[in-house]
Amino acid sequence: MAVLIDRVTVSPFQSNCYLVACPVTREALVLDAGDEAPRILAMLASHQVTVKVIVATHGHLDHVLAVRAVKEATGAIFLMSEGEWALARQVHEIAPLYGWANAEPVPTPDGFLHDGDTLTIGTLTFQVLSVPGHSPDHIALYLPDAPGHLFCGDVLFAGSVGRTDLPGGDGKRLRQSLRRLMALPDATIVHPGHGPETTIGQERASNPFVSEVTFEWGDDPNE
Repeated sequence: MAVLIDRVTVSPFQSNCYLVACPVTREALVLDAGDEAPRILAMLASHQVTVKVIVATHGHLDHVLAVRAVKEATGAIFLMSEGEWALARQVHEIAPLYGWANAEPVPTPDGFLHDGDTLTIGTLTFQVLSVPGHSPDHIALYLPDAPGHLFCGDVLFAGSVGRTDLPGGDGKRLRQSLRRLMALPDATIVHPGHGPETTIGQERASNPFVSEVTFEWGDDPNE
């Protein structure tokens, strides 16, 4: 049975919030609950899953502002990296500047994820990858079950890569993270934080920011 993956695009920033569920146990993970909690909860209800864990790839407001509401509705634990919690704990204070007038504080994580950790949901085991650059302690989740699924937040997009001009961004570290992701199998399906799905093979072949033909690793990918 194939892993169950669904998404809903939320917030004025058009962020992708993902549901990933074990087809055997119907236990699920919610990734990057950024906004519009009622729509996220409706997606969960439509699949009749039991959410065990909420994960944030990074602490930017468009990836965490619905965590509190989803956590309270599901009883799931909330996990992210410790470095990104330093960002997420403050986003409700800056949210009004971006149009969120009544943003609530992001709940304190129930634990922190580190590079090399594994996260098991039913029969699914995710690998935690450290992929900083867009933000200081950004993580991705990699599910190696064929064909492989990568949930990479704002590090890699279809035809593009994450910006590095926000606080904590670092072009050199982003390039190192992209190198790491490009080592995954070509068939790996990439589920980015914004925009459509793609594959590692497609991005290696055509993404101008990761192609060895058009991209010099000493350059800033945003220049």
